[in-house]
Amino acid sequence: MGFFYLFLLVLFSWSCHGLQTYQTQLLLQIRKHLEYPSQLQILDNYNGDLCNLSAMSNLTISCQDNFVTEFKIRGDKVANVSDFNGYAIPSKTLSKTFSIDSLVTTLTRLTSLKVLSLVSLGIWGPLPDKIHRLYSLEFLDLSSNFMFGSIPPQISRMVKLQTITLDGNYFNDTIPNTLDSLSNLSVLSFRGNRLKGQFPSSICRISSLKDVAMCHNKLSGKLPDLSSLTRLRVLDVRENRFDSELPVMPQGLVTALLAKNLFSGEIPAQFGVLSHLQHLDLSFNQLSGAPPSALFDLPSISYLNLASNVLSGSLPEHLTCGSKLGFVDISNNKLVGVLPSCLDNKSDKRVVKYGGNCLSTDGQQQHQGLYCKEANTRRSGRKIAVLVAIIVVSVLLLMLLAFGILILFQRCRPRRTFETHILQKVVQDNPTTGVSSEVLANARFISEVARLGTQGAPICRLFSMEELEEATNNFDSSMFMGEGFTGKLYKGRLENGTYVAIRSLTLQKKYSIQNLKVRLDFLSKLHHPHLVGLLGHCIAGGVQDDSGASKVFLVYDYVPNGNYRMHLSEKVLKWSDRLAILIDVAKAVHFLHTGVIPGVYNNRLKTNNILLDEHRLAKLSDYGMFIIMEENEKLEPKENIRG
Repeated sequence: MGFFYLFLLVLFSWSCHGLQTYQTQLLLQIRKHLEYPSQLQILDNYNGDLCNLSAMSNLTISCQDNFVTEFKIRGDKVANVSDFNGYAIPSKTLSKTFSIDSLVTTLTRLTSLKVLSLVSLGIWGPLPDKIHRLYSLEFLDLSSNFMFGSIPPQISRMVKLQTITLDGNYFNDTIPNTLDSLSNLSVLSFRGNRLKGQFPSSICRISSLKDVAMCHNKLSGKLPDLSSLTRLRVLDVRENRFDSELPVMPQGLVTALLAKNLFSGEIPAQFGVLSHLQHLDLSFNQLSGAPPSALFDLPSISYLNLASNVLSGSLPEHLTCGSKLGFVDISNNKLVGVLPSCLDNKSDKRVVKYGGNCLSTDGQQQHQGLYCKEANTRRSGRKIAVLVAIIVVSVLLLMLLAFGILILFQRCRPRRTFETHILQKVVQDNPTTGVSSEVLANARFISEVARLGTQGAPICRLFSMEELEEATNNFDSSMFMGEGFTGKLYKGRLENGTYVAIRSLTLQKKYSIQNLKVRLDFLSKLHHPHLVGLLGHCIAGGVQDDSGASKVFLVYDYVPNGNYRMHLSEKVLKWSDRLAILIDVAKAVHFLHTGVIPGVYNNRLKTNNILLDEHRLAKLSDYGMFIIMEENEKLEPKENIRG
């Protein structure tokens, strides 16, 4: 009997080793398909367990029970070729012998794969339908490659997907209208392709969506009613060919980018009740009429761009502007009258552009009154024509109605039968609403802009110590990311698979728990595209150091691409990239100073506190520490800029 158990033990060990070896062989095959990228050179002489391979900036391999569950690789073959025609390009794409079909076939054998990211690897060809065999996949990112043709309709069978990112490819067909089967999807991003046709109506039925990005394509026709997407926070459809009136938008929308399309008609009054809206960009369209006054006074609005339309009429002299409104552009329209006092440039709190109109003001170049008179006269003429048409139609309907009643009365009179006919009038209410936002002063899309609005956002989440210990493998040294004057920093992975950064702080006993929670709740509601979001905290009641101080753990969004200092030292950033990063940081600081009440000052502007995400968008970390630490800390003088 003992030999039997020994045999089973050996058989089990061999089978586990076989599974692990099989997974390794699949990774080696993938490396071969990708033509031995430098990021996978580590596999050449690596004899250890690949599942224990430390995560790097351009390579991540994670496993569970000896099965690969996460495979992320970032190459250096950026897809920025303007005349790509579907064939291999030396030094830009993989070679002529590359087969995307063989690559996807091998990937589908990683049956436990949940996260797949193959970015900037020069992959070219049509994406095969068999991609749907990755049935466990929750996260798919194939950005910045050379894939073309159609997006496979079979992708709608990957029902566990939460994120699809196909940015920066050359897909040139229509978007499948079957995506509503992806009931867990929160991020849908097809930016920078050549997609055509209409915006699929099925997308309006994915109630879990938070982020929709389809800018820089060739989509046309009508943008449908989006009000059913109650969780939608970011909408980016810039630089397409939509030519409808502005659609109804969800009440929770934070950022809407609709610039450089062909939207027409008036801006709906419904825009004035979007209380979470922070960024609205309707520039370079064909919108007409006077802009709703309520747009300027939305409680959360900070950026409003209505430039380069055919807006006409005048703004109310006593127009009210919201306290957070920091940038307004109404230039190059046909507005007349007096510029409202809240839009003058006397205050350095707000930047206002109003040139190219016919306003009665000495500032910024204006056209002569005749330039705008035609538009306003035409607008008045249209109103009169519409009113006359309504009156004529109403009279005709009344005459027909009277004639019909007379005939009916004459027919029914001999029988002395009296009947009451109730005419039901069906009023079709088709309010149109549009929301937009601007790619703030430097046209870079806000990569992972505010996932929740500043109003209606949940209170700062309370994490348990057990959750954080499980997320960091009991704060294992392999999860340690660094240490500063504010405490140690760890990388963690929550139960739902989300990666987070966890900072450990030590606070003196004199701070009350209630006071600390109020400050943390305040910081957790600061949502901006260029701030690292505070997700929650854990106040460890029983964890104290030798001085009797309490331990507090802050849980932040994880930003994967390192800090600005690291990129500067590696000298991989162009001057244009550095300028864009500094502009992003300036936007974050401007928001902290003027976008919240009270303003958040004394932020730590150091190169290692500026983090870069996967799209090299800058996010400021460690802001607001002064609010938490107050007398606990003394800011280091070196490298500090008081911001």
